[in-house]
Amino acid sequence: MTGSKKNDSSPASAQAATEGGVRYETPVEGVARVVLARPEQRNAQDLALLYALNDAFDRAAQDDDIRVIVLAADGPHFSSGHDLQEKSSPSDFDLVGTWGGSSLPGAEGYMAKEQEVYLGFCWRWRNIPKPMIAQVHGKTIAGGLMLIWVCDLIVASEDATFSDPVVAFGVNGVEYFAHPWEVGARKAKEMLFTGEPIDAREAHLRGMVNRVVAKETLASDTLTLASQIAQRPSMGLKLAKMSVNQTQDAQGLWSSLQAAMSLQQLGHSHNQQVHGMSVDPDGARIIREQAKASRVSDKPDEE
Repeated sequence: MTGSKKNDSSPASAQAATEGGVRYETPVEGVARVVLARPEQRNAQDLALLYALNDAFDRAAQDDDIRVIVLAADGPHFSSGHDLQEKSSPSDFDLVGTWGGSSLPGAEGYMAKEQEVYLGFCWRWRNIPKPMIAQVHGKTIAGGLMLIWVCDLIVASEDATFSDPVVAFGVNGVEYFAHPWEVGARKAKEMLFTGEPIDAREAHLRGMVNRVVAKETLASDTLTLASQIAQRPSMGLKLAKMSVNQTQDAQGLWSSLQAAMSLQQLGHSHNQQVHGMSVDPDGARIIREQAKASRVSDKPDEE
């Protein structure tokens, strides 16, 4: 598998995706369901999970019996974003893209890592020539947005919320910077400037989410939609997806993503010079305080 650890010759390699925090299922004919399976970590994305996710998407993409891919998650939340406790480097894995050099010092190494596992992976997944549906519940924070935004459709439960608070870390936002494309320019700025979440209903009104359903029927409703789509011929589905994607490309999506990534690296470099680390260390405190305030304000008034 592409994302297997280097020099891993274990006969259990077929289980690598599950071991990396991803489960692969085929719940009905023509549909593959890829499940983030790190519920204790709220599906925080370490490199093992990202490479396992890439393996699972490759498996579905290369299986001619699969016409639709569903991305789902275990636990109370879809994803809390990047795992900030990450200890691995892309150099520990069989690289997927051409961005070597993640072990090099300074901005060069940091840029190589983010080009490989963030922007590189996301763009690769966005262009898988099969319909992809994100099945989203609970909180989707920061890096979690990157996983759902590469999907073609999003089905969200009524409790779903979406946020990108990482401007508090002194950078422009998550590395797959599709915010203006997903919610519009002014709402994107509000999300980024404040770090406040939007709920499923607002996301639906802004065109980011296709359908909002009851939490208890999320899985079945998503699977019903996937099965309906899987009845179409694979060639037609492929051409339809390519046509819409190419329209976005002509409008400048790829160029804007690359430009935002360059600014991301400027932010990291600035933080390294000022704070001695790639992010502003005060960011975690700001985000925790905001989350705490939000929890308090959501409680009903006591009589």
